[in-house]
Amino acid sequence: MKSLLIAYHSQSGASAQLARAAWRGALAETGVEVVVRRAWDAGVEDLRRAQGVLLVAAENSAALSGGMKDFLDRTFYPAIAHELVLPYALLVSAGNDGRGAVRQLQRIMSGYPFPPAAEPVILRGEVTEAHLRAAGELGAAFATGLAMGIF
Repeated sequence: MKSLLIAYHSQSGASAQLARAAWRGALAETGVEVVVRRAWDAGVEDLRRAQGVLLVAAENSAALSGGMKDFLDRTFYPAIAHELVLPYALLVSAGNDGRGAVRQLQRIMSGYPFPPAAEPVILRGEVTEAHLRAAGELGAAFATGLAMGIF
């Protein structure tokens, strides 16, 4: 069975809500195990067990949140040493724009190298039902793509 890792960093709770919504959406695909980890608790072993990774993070001061950056810093060299190449998707909870966090993450992921499985999703403002639906749809689409061998 394939595995999707959803790694998230949340201080306000918004990214945690979106990660849970993505998890619920991904669970609709029965052929994929879905693992959710806080970025602080996730590591390279989680990446090694996964066939794809969905990163859910906040934008802080026009940049990627520190907890997500920490996760990526800690796993970068071990992921390269293990020759990991995992498709990834990005979901950003942004108070304003979100594009700075996306650019920063895309630069980081190109170094792993992890190819994108989907266009980044930026959800601006307070979490709404529409945001939760969008997160669920991203989780479902990613899990389905993994199950079908698209990614």
